[in-house]
Amino acid sequence: MKLVILMFLEDDTPNVERLLAEHELVGYSEVPIEGHGEGTAGWYGKVAPYASRMLLVFLSSEKADELLAAVSACTACKDPNHPIHAWQVDVEKVTTSGLPIQNANA
Repeated sequence: MKLVILMFLEDDTPNVERLLAEHELVGYSEVPIEGHGEGTAGWYGKVAPYASRMLLVFLSSEKADELLAAVSACTACKDPNHPIHAWQVDVEKVTTSGLPIQNANA
């Protein structure tokens, strides 16, 4: 089992929703986040925070590879300086309240 984390500007939400739909991914969690970074010289020397989103989805290895390839191929971002980012993480163990811990790769 894999966890894929996507981070993107709110303006790219339609692109991310399209990627998920194309790969039949219907179960995920999404939260608003505030991105920070250095800007050009100005009143405070920093840019205003970015309105961003973070999406978390648990997938099989094959589906995770598909999703990362789709993100890599995506060229429709609203701001090319702020692409969609994706990270794939191995999930070692899973549990649900009231149940024993299971190896995720079993």
